[in-house]
Amino acid sequence: MKKELRPIHDAVSCDVCGRTILKGERAEWYLAPGGHRRQVCDLCAVRAQHSGWIRESAAGDMPARVPRNEPRRGVLGRLRKRRPEHAEDESRLGEQSVPENGDRLSSLPAEEPAPAPPPRARSRPQVPRHVRAVPTTAEVKVERALELFNGSGHQRTVAGLARTLGSPWVSALPDPNQSSAVSVLVAWELSWYRYRVDLGDEADPVMMLDKGEELDQIDESLRAWNAGLDSEGRVVAGPAKNDGGSEE
Repeated sequence: MKKELRPIHDAVSCDVCGRTILKGERAEWYLAPGGHRRQVCDLCAVRAQHSGWIRESAAGDMPARVPRNEPRRGVLGRLRKRRPEHAEDESRLGEQSVPENGDRLSSLPAEEPAPAPPPRARSRPQVPRHVRAVPTTAEVKVERALELFNGSGHQRTVAGLARTLGSPWVSALPDPNQSSAVSVLVAWELSWYRYRVDLGDEADPVMMLDKGEELDQIDESLRAWNAGLDSEGRVVAGPAKNDGGSEE
């Protein structure tokens, strides 16, 4: 008589992957949402836990279920519910920093950026030249040149020498080689000084060109003696008044 072979256990399949659980393979019961029992193989344990299934053997360690009539929380709600206590303490500290008027710090207007510095003004050239209008006639050139000379420190030097040496001979003539310049010559019997007044130079128009001790050293064309000093030592146009000597 032929013996009939029968399986010694019923065929059981995993409720996750659907695979038949082999003889000797371990399977555990899980509780799915709604209280349904599910059998899961070892290979699918992690998947079951990610789906929210709870291992039946560990169900006694889990907190009591939420009543069915309470609506389920969303993901954001569960995250808020699971915040650590120190996070809630930090939140309370933040609320204490709210101003008395009730406005939160986050609602305060942002600090306005500092205004940009005004553009720097362009500096003028240190020695601007030829910005004055140069007269065209010789008479006006001489008058303007004497005004500039009397406004310079050279006039004070001449006035100081005149108090010691007496009144000098003075000539003021337009420079034939430079249309904007006037040559001013101040001479005594024992010394003389020649200056150039540049009518177009606003910054430093008067400059001493040369000096000497003998009148013979001076070119004859420069010895016109058409100016002199007034009582205050300023050079003025007019005939020379010399008390210190005579022209050779």
